[in-house]
Amino acid sequence: MSATVDIGPIRRFLSCATPQAWIDWALQHPAVLLVDHANCEKKAASTALNLMYRYTEHPKLLHKLSRLAREELRHFEQVLAIMERRGIDYPFTEASRYAGELRKLVRSKEPGRLVDTLIVGAIIEARSCERFAALIPVLDDELAAFYSSLLKSEARHFEDYLNLARELSSAEEVDERLPALLAAEQQLIESADIEFRFHSGVPSA
Repeated sequence: MSATVDIGPIRRFLSCATPQAWIDWALQHPAVLLVDHANCEKKAASTALNLMYRYTEHPKLLHKLSRLAREELRHFEQVLAIMERRGIDYPFTEASRYAGELRKLVRSKEPGRLVDTLIVGAIIEARSCERFAALIPVLDDELAAFYSSLLKSEARHFEDYLNLARELSSAEEVDERLPALLAAEQQLIESADIEFRFHSGVPSA
């Protein structure tokens, strides 16, 4: 299925590719990969729901994010099922610094807060999609097929967030905000982390 999804636009959107060191790290921690992936799906659904509660005056946002939240919860269920088949427990784990550091850059006043939150959502979805694609060639058949199946919806989530940001503000404002946010995202992806997570950087020496 991955062959039918062109993630070229996502790779061009992001400022860097996932480093090989992270891919190697992922292969050393297959259980943590799935546990944190499940956490990411829950957080993505929660983010969409929070936006729906906060911004009820935007019907298009409500429709797009309602669908997105349903799909993220379905993905969570699918990851959980894989974990159960493999006998992997679901312990509590601390989140990586990735999403939290990006959200620190979100403006505090409206309408900038909404615009930046949507842009950050687009960046996180884009990175998730790029990481799925990076992992597919090196994972076992079951996980490769599963991550391939996620590419289409994840790519659409990226587009939904980015298009909502442009429609609820302007393409010019989004283009103005993107460089700083993408530069911060690149720094997080390429810098060292102590613990492996789905959106972590590279292993510390």
